[in-house]
Amino acid sequence: MKKIGILFGMENTFPNAFIERVNSKGESGIIAEAVTIDKVIQAGPTEYAVIIDRISQDVPFYRAFLKNAAISGTAVINNPFWWSADEKFFNNALAEKIGVPVPKTVLLPSKQRPENTSETSFRNLAFPMAWEEIFQYVGFPAYMKPHDGGGWKSVYKVVNPQDMWHKHEETGQLVMMLQEEIEFEDYFRCYCIGQKDVLIMPYEPRNPHHLRYATEMKTTGEAREKLLETIRDYTLKLNVALGYDFNTVEFAVRDGIPIAIDFCNPAPDADIYSVGPDNFEWVVEAAANMAIERAKKQIPGQTNLTWGSFINDAVSIPAVAPVPAVAQPVAVEPEPVATPPVDTAKEVKVKAVTPKKATKAATAKAPEPVAEPEPKIPTKKAAVTKAPAKNSKIKKS
Repeated sequence: MKKIGILFGMENTFPNAFIERVNSKGESGIIAEAVTIDKVIQAGPTEYAVIIDRISQDVPFYRAFLKNAAISGTAVINNPFWWSADEKFFNNALAEKIGVPVPKTVLLPSKQRPENTSETSFRNLAFPMAWEEIFQYVGFPAYMKPHDGGGWKSVYKVVNPQDMWHKHEETGQLVMMLQEEIEFEDYFRCYCIGQKDVLIMPYEPRNPHHLRYATEMKTTGEAREKLLETIRDYTLKLNVALGYDFNTVEFAVRDGIPIAIDFCNPAPDADIYSVGPDNFEWVVEAAANMAIERAKKQIPGQTNLTWGSFINDAVSIPAVAPVPAVAQPVAVEPEPVATPPVDTAKEVKVKAVTPKKATKAATAKAPEPVAEPEPKIPTKKAAVTKAPAKNSKIKKS
């Protein structure tokens, strides 16, 4: 019997519906249930072939449990090793590399230095940074958000440099990124399950949470069909590259071009009261089918995780061919030369040699070691943002 478990927190509608849907299909040798954890022993296997993770992003204990389960053969969805290392700034860089449009984005150092660091820790950070170039690249208004955050936590809209520096004061040790604002005519949130099933949902992020799916697509005609096809293609590209089996991707459409805004959601919203009954039904069915398929393919004791093409491509790079060894000439030992016999009858006198006295130069003391000079610190306030000098080209608003 193979068990499919679901690990969840406060949500109610999706976990129960998921369990009921899997069990209603009557797949031989497969059942679904809520995960129960009574102990976690290193390298100890779990009783689950598959675990759908809906909560470990908020509970480090669960995250450690899932990694331990994964190395013993459980297919954990989503891969806890990958999403733990994943973050928004990297995602944007990867999206750009695979041809998916994203907002112009730059990384900012934290306002406060991390604990256990000093000014010397930041000797490689230029001060001040190239703020004129940064602002010209991103433009205003813009959004400042944590480079590895989510859930719209610590997100600020900034309208000019002074506004950004003022709000940056509140961010403490968070590493932020500054991202261009996208004025959009259409907005979509897309579910992608199993890296093959895509549901495109019109979405209005400016509405109250419970009304964000209560909107309609504005693009019509041939442009509508072309846009939907492009969005589906981009959604699949991103999830295949990142290795997510259960994810949502958000697109803001500007001038007919879908721009990926958010696509790192290890436990995307699937509550019936927010996504609506029709979308909820699609998610439950697709998730149940995907979990059953993964359970059938799961091989006990082996790694059953999904890794994205970004990782797979890196692993499959062939090793550099070894340089062929050059044959070395074989050394031929010379024929032994006969030595004349020694007449042991004769006494051999050995002259004793008295060692010479050490010269003054030899007896001179070794020079004292020269202390390494203190490193030059380029700034007194490294890793702290600061408005440019008075001669800066940035215009104050």
